[in-house]
Amino acid sequence: MNLTVLELADFLCGRLLAGNAGHRVCGFASLDEATEEDVAFFALEGYRAKLATTGAGVVLVPPDFEGSVPDGVALIAVSEPSQAFSSLVEKYAPPRPKSISGIHPSAVVDPSAQLGERVCISPNAVVGAGAVIGDRSEIGAGAVIGDGAVLGADCIIHSNATVAWGCVLGSRVILHSGCVVGADGFGYEFVDGRHRKVEQLGIVEIADDVEIGACSTIDRARFGRTRIGEGTKIDNQVQVGHNAVIGKHCIIVAGGAIAGSCLIGDYVTMAAQVGVAGHLQITDKVVLGARAGVTKSIQESGMYFGFPHQPAAVERKQIAAARKVTDLLARLKALEKAVKAQAEGS
Repeated sequence: MNLTVLELADFLCGRLLAGNAGHRVCGFASLDEATEEDVAFFALEGYRAKLATTGAGVVLVPPDFEGSVPDGVALIAVSEPSQAFSSLVEKYAPPRPKSISGIHPSAVVDPSAQLGERVCISPNAVVGAGAVIGDRSEIGAGAVIGDGAVLGADCIIHSNATVAWGCVLGSRVILHSGCVVGADGFGYEFVDGRHRKVEQLGIVEIADDVEIGACSTIDRARFGRTRIGEGTKIDNQVQVGHNAVIGKHCIIVAGGAIAGSCLIGDYVTMAAQVGVAGHLQITDKVVLGARAGVTKSIQESGMYFGFPHQPAAVERKQIAAARKVTDLLARLKALEKAVKAQAEGS
């Protein structure tokens, strides 16, 4: 990329608010790391201090932006600064390395596996008996596709990820490194003083356009299917228990844990380290704040915080009240002291 500020504004359908229209930029960076040759963006008020000291050549800001920036920094107003920045990066950033279709000599592919057109099997990957891999899908180095597993078209299975036997993935599914789809569910029965393993003979079914982060685990069902709905995005180090069902277009952030047989609706957002107890139902369009603990089913859409979870407005009031406890104790002690002094003086 080598654009003037004016050319950049035209490309983004933005409006130049300040700065030298002829100044050229060629890179992308955050507000605190940008130089005069970089584009940065400002979208959240929490970054205003960094905006005030940025060294960027140009900053993308909201249409209603008010404030000041260092001398020489150009400002372009766009409707969605973050999205505009992303479109710029997608257009001009160097492309990711692309795999070359074909099977690497060190890969192990069972003769009964079915491979679509332009499939890439990278070094030391394993494709089991009867597995099916759709057109243009990529299997990274050291990844394992188990016996009878089925992958749709344009899937990307990154290095050392696993799709265990019998599991089914739709098209355009992305599994990041170390992700495991189809590990045994955590099921035991206590018999004669010992934990006896309960066989987990179901599968995992993942719909189209799902992305699952590094080292996340989706357990196979005890029977039937553990399911992840279309378009759902799961962050790193998330655990989904056996027979859980997660709806469409959900967001599950790092460190979350969903116990077995839970039913999660569509468009549900779970912030970091949310925990959901087993056999619960969460309706559509619920937002769970970070570290929320869901101990009973949620039947109404809305935002919930805390452990155990409760509506956000209730939790905020309780947090505010808790912060007053120290002051209340001090006042109580002062009152007790005054009463005692009065009693002793009478």
